[in-house]
Amino acid sequence: MPVPRDAWTTLVPDMNGPDGPLPPLLLGLTVLTGLVDAFSYLLLGRVFVANMTGNVVFMGFALAGAPGFSVLASAVALVSFLAGAWSGGIAVHRAGADRGRQLRRALLVETACVACALTVSLVSGGPYTGGVRFTLIALLGLGLGVQNAAVRALAVPDLTTTVLTRTLTGTVADSRLAGGPGSRAGRRGLSAAAMLAGAVAGGLAVLGDLRELPLAVALVILLAAVAVTLLPGRGDTPWTRRPVTA
Repeated sequence: MPVPRDAWTTLVPDMNGPDGPLPPLLLGLTVLTGLVDAFSYLLLGRVFVANMTGNVVFMGFALAGAPGFSVLASAVALVSFLAGAWSGGIAVHRAGADRGRQLRRALLVETACVACALTVSLVSGGPYTGGVRFTLIALLGLGLGVQNAAVRALAVPDLTTTVLTRTLTGTVADSRLAGGPGSRAGRRGLSAAAMLAGAVAGGLAVLGDLRELPLAVALVILLAAVAVTLLPGRGDTPWTRRPVTA
């Protein structure tokens, strides 16, 4: 079965194209989202650090008295995420029009947050309770907020790294079967598969008592992404000069 063209160009992009290396980089960050949300939900007590829609719903469950949910944990994740988005916005806007510089500055902040979270998890040894739990939630929420701010500014179509609801809706609603112009199902499918892969890998690691592994893999993904933004000759390519549209 042939690979859809939009899937192929997402995995193997034209480095001189309008988005350059951004599509596979953002797929990597989508895998990261699945990893850290698996870590946070399974080890930090039913809380997400990337999916804020889920946290708002969880907060509602907690307020309704449902067992196993925490208003405070969801609130810490939400406030930390918003602080990260604010910080990421500052980093992006101060980077000028160079999208490579925008991404690199945001990723460096996120890398620091994930590295600190990994250090806390290794030092504490788990289980993550009390202050350690909330420190991890805050650090990861902050990092994912920064990531979301940068990805929003880059505005690569169908690669948000965290939100799949609109992506999946577009796959079906824009399809030719629905009378639409075509849904870019290849790229959108890759986005969903990347998050699923991260969640599966993170879940397997946690259930296999390799608690720190999801954060360690996330850190490797971030370091690789930062390295790509430092490639020689990067400043002369079209993708870095493309005007930000979001």
